[in-house]
Amino acid sequence: MPSKSSARLAALTVAAVCSAASTVALTAPAHADTVRIHDIQGATRTSAYAGQKVTDVAGIVTGVRTYGSSKGFWIQDPNPDDDPATSEGVFVYTSSTPKVAVGDSVTVTGTVSEYVPGGTSSGNQSVTEITKPVITTVSTGNAVPAPTVIDARSVPARYTPAGDTAANGSVNGLTLQPKKYALDYYESLEGMNVQVANARVVTGTDPYTELWVTVKPHENPTRRGGTLYGSYDDQNTGRLQIQSLGATADFPVANVGDSLTGTTAGPMDYNQFGGYTLVANQIGALKSGGLQRETTRKQSHGELAVATYNVENLDPTDNTFAQHASAIVNNLKSPDIVSLEEIQDNNGAKDDGTVAADVTVNKLIDAIVAAGGPRYEWRGIDPVNDQDGGEPGGNIRQVFLFNPERVSFTDRAGGDSTTAVGVTKVHGKAQLTASPGRVAPADSAWTDSRKPLAAEFVFHGKTVFVIGNHLNSKGGDQGLTAAYQPPARSSETQRHAQATVVNAFVKDILHAQKNAEVVTLGDMNDFEFSGTTKILEGDGALWSAIKSLPRSERYTYDYQGNQQVLDQILISPSIRRGRGFDYDSVHINSEFHDQISDHDPQVLRFRP
Repeated sequence: MPSKSSARLAALTVAAVCSAASTVALTAPAHADTVRIHDIQGATRTSAYAGQKVTDVAGIVTGVRTYGSSKGFWIQDPNPDDDPATSEGVFVYTSSTPKVAVGDSVTVTGTVSEYVPGGTSSGNQSVTEITKPVITTVSTGNAVPAPTVIDARSVPARYTPAGDTAANGSVNGLTLQPKKYALDYYESLEGMNVQVANARVVTGTDPYTELWVTVKPHENPTRRGGTLYGSYDDQNTGRLQIQSLGATADFPVANVGDSLTGTTAGPMDYNQFGGYTLVANQIGALKSGGLQRETTRKQSHGELAVATYNVENLDPTDNTFAQHASAIVNNLKSPDIVSLEEIQDNNGAKDDGTVAADVTVNKLIDAIVAAGGPRYEWRGIDPVNDQDGGEPGGNIRQVFLFNPERVSFTDRAGGDSTTAVGVTKVHGKAQLTASPGRVAPADSAWTDSRKPLAAEFVFHGKTVFVIGNHLNSKGGDQGLTAAYQPPARSSETQRHAQATVVNAFVKDILHAQKNAEVVTLGDMNDFEFSGTTKILEGDGALWSAIKSLPRSERYTYDYQGNQQVLDQILISPSIRRGRGFDYDSVHINSEFHDQISDHDPQVLRFRP
């Protein structure tokens, strides 16, 4: 699937046709003459005037967007009605740089449209706009309508109503209940001037000059200042995206736990990458929360330390090798085995048939040595060209690093990109038919996706089976603020099939040897409470060890203000009930604006 950056570039390219490609035609009154903004917005998500011309719509300009392809401005009626469900603001899409200024009193004649950021296939909600406008400036220098305060008291605790089953789960036709549901509340403010005050940052500033805050500091807090996503039924209603309406150079560079003190104010927008967004023309001062990167403890002599780390499309041209090496040596304390995800081939995204990744891996190993760590050895299997998904031409795969001074690798020939590894019983013990080997690479569950890598290691004379995974991504799922509630999670279908295959393979090992010690780890691309995890754990074959942590520490990834689990280490019963284990989610990336990967690594220590 395309990366977020490529998706944004595509969106910017096509956004100029917003009123054509992404407009929803709706039933409208037979005649639409002069109306007020709240009449246009109405008490539902989509306007009854969509597709109709409206004349002399009056308002005060509250914000002007002069950048990107969605140029235009927001106007707000300073004389609101008494219906809290009807917004008093609306965006006027001009397509070129607007010739108005904040504080202008204007009238607008144009066509009401419903623009869906990302297109209708995205499932996103629409933004009510006035397009093809004819603008008349009545006066200048007027007071801007006071911003509506968004805070812990104003945002309801419930996230959204269920969609209309007769409309495929759409909420578009439902009357807004802004005092009952958070999404209804935010929608009732669409286009209006709003503000937050002294808001805590819950997703650090990203490369697109945006961050997320919460107006509910006591809503599922992590101990490091974030907001935990712990169930499908609790979406954290206080989250809100912040962008800048002015110069991006002045945008705060923030980490999780920082705060925007004072007032942050501007129009309420809705966009493709996060939904409801405060587009700020006034941003509070940044106050540091002092967040520091975590460091785990060193494993003892008798403990085997196994880690998983998604290094985010690492290829030889990247400038992050020294930083990744420092993280492995200093923050992870040089685990005995490291399962790496998203190792790219030797020329990265160049799609020329190259599949080998020895240059990539050896460059990382050299950097680890330079950082004071051990000289790891490694094992992996090159994929078939362009068959494992990820960035086209990149041929991402899982690779095992291991410290030969602490652990030995059991090499057993026969593993390749298309041959399935099996399990046999030899002298009463489980044994892989190939080490390393790939798990069921021809199974349809792995179409355009990374195949699991299985191997045997020996630590202090005992065999440990390790299976490195990178399951199907969440790309294509509808967002939490979608027009369809609950949002569809279409990517689960393939991920569930993959989890079924992995679980069956682990059961094969345990059938051959009931007390086999199996570690199944990697970027599972799903939560510890998800159906994917339940399938992986099926019949007690595995257990996700991140659940041994206090709830407020269970996260490996930060997405749209929700800190959540994507990376997991699952263990077989003999490890869980054995001589004790210790688990650590080492937060070095997900909470920080200057992350070298978007994932936090995980470390499991146990005594085989």
